[in-house]
Parts: sequence; C-alpha cells; structure tokens
Amino acid sequence: MKNQTKVEQFILLGLNIDLDLQYIIFAIFLLLYMATLVGNGTIVIVVLTEPQLHGPMYFFLGNLSCLDIIQSTVTVPKMLQGFLIKYQSISFNGCMVQLFFFYFMGGTEGILLAIMAYDRFVAICNPLRYSLIMKKEICVLMVATAWSSSFSQALMHAVMTAHLPFCGPNQIEHFVCDIKPLLKLACGNIHLNLIMLTIGTTCFVMGPFIFILISYLYIISFLLLRVKSRRGWQKAFSTCGSHMTVVALLYVPVLFNSILPTMGTPSQRDVIITVLYSAFTPVLNPFIYTLRNQKVKMIMKKLLGKKRLW
Repeated sequence: MKNQTKVEQFILLGLNIDLDLQYIIFAIFLLLYMATLVGNGTIVIVVLTEPQLHGPMYFFLGNLSCLDIIQSTVTVPKMLQGFLIKYQSISFNGCMVQLFFFYFMGGTEGILLAIMAYDRFVAICNPLRYSLIMKKEICVLMVATAWSSSFSQALMHAVMTAHLPFCGPNQIEHFVCDIKPLLKLACGNIHLNLIMLTIGTTCFVMGPFIFILISYLYIISFLLLRVKSRRGWQKAFSTCGSHMTVVALLYVPVLFNSILPTMGTPSQRDVIITVLYSAFTPVLNPFIYTLRNQKVKMIMKKLLGKKRLW
C-alpha cells in the first residue's frame, strides 16, 4: 500500500469578507458573543436563584440558555480569531472536539425545543393534570434523555470522522469543523459517514421538528374546538409565542442547511446559515423570553431594584 501523509491540522477558511470591513465585523460579532454570555448567563442565574421560577417551563429555559452559551463558545471565538488571522489553523484533535460539541449542543437543543412544545401542549390542553404529568422527576428525566442521546450521536460522528484518512488538502470551507466540509477532504470511503449523518439529521433535526408541529396542531385544534373566548386565545398564544419564535429562528436556517444538498458544491451558503444559528439566534433567545414573559420581567426588575439599593 502506498504511504499517505496524515493531516495533522486543518486550515479554517472562515467567512469571505472585505478586508476593509473585517475589524467592523469582528467588533459586531464580539458584541453579539458578549451579549449572548450576559443574556443567557443572567437567565441561568435567575432561574437557579428564584424559587418562583423553579417550574418546568423555566427549568427547560435554563437548560436552553446553557446550551446557547456552550454552542456560541464552541463556534464564535474561533470565528473571531479568523477575522484577525489570515490562515487560521486548528489541530486535528481540536477539530474533532469542536465537531463533537457542535453536534452535541445542536442535537440537544432540537430535542429540548420538542420537550418545551410538549410542556406547552400539556399546559394548554390538559391544565388540570399539568402538575402530575410535568412533575420534577419526569422533567429531569426528559432533559437528561435529551443531553445523553445527543451526546451519543455527537460522539459517534466525531469518532467516525476521526477514523477517516485525511491525506490531501486540509483547507475547510467553513469557520467551524462541520462534518460536510470535512467529508469533502477525506480520501477514504465516506459512504457510512453520510448514512449516519442522514440518520442523525432525521432523528435530531427532523424528528423534533415534526413533533413540535404535531404538538402545535393539537394545540390549535384544542383551541378551535374548546376555547371560544378571545381572552383564552390570547392567553394561549402568549404562553406559546416565545417558544414558537425561538423554534422559527432555529429551524428555518437549520432545515435550510440540512435539506439542501451541499456536498460537492460551494459551501459559502452553509457558512452564512451556520452563522445565523451560532451567533444570532443565541443572543436573541434571552430577549425573546424576557420581553414576552411577565413573570421573568417582574423578577428581573426586582433583582435590579435590590442591586440599586446596595
């Protein structure tokens, strides 16, 4: 067998931007990242410290904020570095670790949003049994299942990709170690990797999305058949509005990125879409939930009032 040179590091090509704008864009994404950390970190702290927010919905919201912090930290700092360094390198092991966390957080977020949709379904369609169905033990079990199942699929992707032979070009057409651009660089058989990527996308992207759609179809059917008052409709939509907005912000770019074929084609479209759900969506989530949730706003005002007294 002919000897092959093993790739020890990759070059992340990042975003194709005008050099005159790179420092402005760097500043914008840095501010977005800082806002993500502050906004989501605040939600986590408030949910943990306030007894009024120890219900299922806020437990899920705290987990979502943790995911957003980790997801942004996995991708955005490396992207920021790319604005300042022309040839941005990442070690082979570092690339696999980044790939793992990228899919770990993404898969967990999809399942968590599906769990939150189920929570809203129970709250609206079966309110009298809500405390029984969504008791603490069940909520913890559902969240633990989301984290553990996504961990397993992300680990599988990382291990399978790490075992591929990379012996040629090492330039990744992305600002993050994603599977698709990595598979384009592999010099071995990637058929099994593509099959597992399709299965993972079906289970952790399309599966939760379909479950969310079904949940909201049941909610709408329940409202049409059982709720006649305008006030009841307004209360239901105020309950679901934040979640529906977050689902739309996440799934519009993710589905667009997952469904359209990108193997063997220029990947700049993939890069732009990944930017949307890696840098912009995480910073919007805290504002969506706090601005639309009266209880969270009241507690935030109370906490800010205490700090001013000090």
